[in-house]
Amino acid sequence: MDDTQQAPTYDPSNFSTDAYAKRVDKPWGYEVHWVPADAPYIGKIIHINAGARLSLQVHDEKQESWTVMNGQAAVIWENEVGELVQTELQPGQGYSTKIGQKHRLIGVTDCDILEVSTPEQGTTWRLEDDYARPNETPEQRKKERGE
Repeated sequence: MDDTQQAPTYDPSNFSTDAYAKRVDKPWGYEVHWVPADAPYIGKIIHINAGARLSLQVHDEKQESWTVMNGQAAVIWENEVGELVQTELQPGQGYSTKIGQKHRLIGVTDCDILEVSTPEQGTTWRLEDDYARPNETPEQRKKERGE
């Protein structure tokens, strides 16, 4: 490395040292968003009650990655030949979806899952939903989050 190079300077006026967390109640449990909504990514803790399921869903713009923090969880998701298979999430392992890949998280026991993803945008198509919720469009997303 050339020691004569200098790091760029930045305008600190948009820097923040504030903490952030927003709880969003869901019929299957709740989410805690720990990344502000204006970031180019999102981070959530997803708490799923024992025996509860998220919708069988597909995203048209969003990719997700998960790791189980505690409890037991599973995902039903589409494999490489388009079949729905169930995978038990193992602690210390990461699992990722692609745009267009059907998936549904399940709480085997009460559990917490750490999720990181691309921004919350586009539509979440709820193909099956135990709670008869509509597809999550940007407008519906704001409504469900009380924004």
